[in-house]
Amino acid sequence: MKLKSLLAILAVSGLVVLQAATATVNAPVIVAQDGKGKAAPKKAAPKKAATKKPVAKTAAVSEVKVGDTITTKTGLKYVITKHNSAGTKVKKGDKIDAHYTGTLANGKKFDSSRDRNQPFSFIVGNGQVIAGWDEGFTYLRQGDVATLIIPSALGYGEMDMGDIPANSTLYFDVEVMNVQQNVEYQSYDAKGKDTITLKSGLRYIIIDKGDVTQKAKPEQTASMYYAGYLNDGTKFDANFGTFQPFDLKIMDAPVIEGWKQMLPLMNKGMKVRAILPGNLAYGERGYPGVIPPNATLIFDMYMVDLK
Repeated sequence: MKLKSLLAILAVSGLVVLQAATATVNAPVIVAQDGKGKAAPKKAAPKKAATKKPVAKTAAVSEVKVGDTITTKTGLKYVITKHNSAGTKVKKGDKIDAHYTGTLANGKKFDSSRDRNQPFSFIVGNGQVIAGWDEGFTYLRQGDVATLIIPSALGYGEMDMGDIPANSTLYFDVEVMNVQQNVEYQSYDAKGKDTITLKSGLRYIIIDKGDVTQKAKPEQTASMYYAGYLNDGTKFDANFGTFQPFDLKIMDAPVIEGWKQMLPLMNKGMKVRAILPGNLAYGERGYPGVIPPNATLIFDMYMVDLK
């Protein structure tokens, strides 16, 4: 049994037990609608095109002027019609919400999120959408309004999609409503860094101090990303990459003792590697099938926000 998401940690008979829950990301495929309103299949997005790495032929996005038509090496064209220079830049792996209206070269509309009054959400670069979208949105920022002109090779290719004939160039008027940045994670490198040891036996290594002016306060709620490892390097749980940080109170949170001691010592944006002896984790009982009795646990912890 492998834990999928640490969404609740409950105290039971003096010990602490993880309650597993599966976290899913709602990431539909952007597709044309046929006459019956049924979604076209995802396979319409050519896999080969989706793997190409786009490079703009002209200036970088930050230098692009509103109204310029930019052509990339893949043949995609885009025109930014409203630019928000302060908006978060979209990058591969981010989850975005966007409004769109799709038309053909003759101006015929085939789909629109605005007609449904519901922005469309997807993870950029994961192949969840047509290749022209995976590429095109990486040139935009939150708040930008643009037109993506997508050649058929980056759209639906030779497939006849009903309202979209084979080999069609697609025009999408899009607006980036929200950008949720992906928290990139690799196991923290603690080499050469000092280890701090508390009287309780908790040890921790500061990887990044974060914002030292925003120290965690007892009445606050922390949003945490984490990965948990056994001493042999086996990862037993993590929520990095889920776009769902774990929210919990700084004071008296229903978590294992090592976490209770660690949270008040952190700052917003802080990253630590915490080393919990068995008595501050799951003790003699352990967690059958996942954590052995008296196991020392290692947690990479990232306090992404304080509220």
